[in-house]
Amino acid sequence: MDDAPEPRSTPGIARRTLLIGAAGASAVVSIRPALAQVQASVMNCEIPVPDQARAGRHIAADGTVVAPGTPGAFAPANRAYTGEEVRRAMQGMNLPGADGERTRAYTNYIRKLQSGTSGFTCFASLQMPRG
Repeated sequence: MDDAPEPRSTPGIARRTLLIGAAGASAVVSIRPALAQVQASVMNCEIPVPDQARAGRHIAADGTVVAPGTPGAFAPANRAYTGEEVRRAMQGMNLPGADGERTRAYTNYIRKLQSGTSGFTCFASLQMPRG
């Protein structure tokens, strides 16, 4: 007599595998549009330079907010920048309406944004890896 265990039902295993695969596929189908929507909103979010609480102040080359008239500092941006504009600036392009030095000062300011500051969530979203 053979004491070998009885083989498992291959159709049962295959059926479970198909069900798991189908569940995974439906998750991908429902997640991808949500990710696309989040990515689109990140590219359209805005980052003011400086934030509204410090409007009228100037931006030093190192990104700190300083008093108007500080030597070497730049006047505030005339509008908020979109996430897409900031993403490009972080990759070496100039911000719209800004030369290289002003762009560097503004991006240094943006890099220093902290939680609770206008534009922080937008900038933090730009740092998230995209899949």
